Amino acid sequence: MTTPVTFVRETRDELRKVTWPTRNEVVRLTLVVISVSVIVGVYIGGLDFVFTKLLQFILR
Repeated sequence: MTTPVTFVRETRDELRKVTWPTRNEVVRLTLVVISVSVIVGVYIGGLDFVFTKLLQFILR
């Protein structure tokens, strides 16, 4: 069984091995995520609009 102190030490040691991204990478990838999210949102919103209008037309 692992004690809490051992767990924290091992966690700290593992975090030292991580290759952290640079500031430029973080900014660039954040912009990619935001862009893709906006594109997907517009696409799904457009489909919702089209299907709503189509259903309203059918039900009239």
